[in-house]
Amino acid sequence: MSAEPLAEVKTGEKPPVVVKKYANRRLYNTESSSYITLDNLAEMVRLGRDFVVYDAKSGDDITRSVLTQIIVEEEGKGQNLLPTNFLRQLIGLYGGSMQSLVPKYLEYAMTSFAQQQEQMRTAMQKTMGTLFPFGNMEEMGRQNMAMMERAFSMFTPFYRGAEGASGQPEIDALRAEIERLKKELAEARKP
Repeated sequence: MSAEPLAEVKTGEKPPVVVKKYANRRLYNTESSSYITLDNLAEMVRLGRDFVVYDAKSGDDITRSVLTQIIVEEEGKGQNLLPTNFLRQLIGLYGGSMQSLVPKYLEYAMTSFAQQQEQMRTAMQKTMGTLFPFGNMEEMGRQNMAMMERAFSMFTPFYRGAEGASGQPEIDALRAEIERLKKELAEARKP
């Protein structure tokens, strides 16, 4: 059995919870000394509690595959966040020349999306108290999804948009959109 690698811990933060997955598919939380479920891990993510999952026999870090399992379970419950076209495009990127760029782009896009949502919530709370105009949040979500779909179409090898085969106008439009969003973000941060 290999030794478990130590997870990186930022100063002032709790270390990640270590979870061991056994051959019988059971998950054991070493912090609480109890068996847990994928639903428990999903709740930990929602609460901002970090965790790592190791295969109990080999000691391999299997956190990514467990997180993927959680997504599959949530999608199976009807919590459909990932559009079918997005999933197809994502699968199409595996093994391609752009594969190494996709994880960083997706991480950046999701971080930006989360920051936008939080800034909007904060602004709405300051101006309207606890009332949220959900229509505006839905519109922002649609804009973010459109931006991600445009970005993925740029990576899809056989995509031919209305601009033609070169895709340069689409890339320029995406860059302009990113710059616009950066400016909005800077404006929102001003006191």
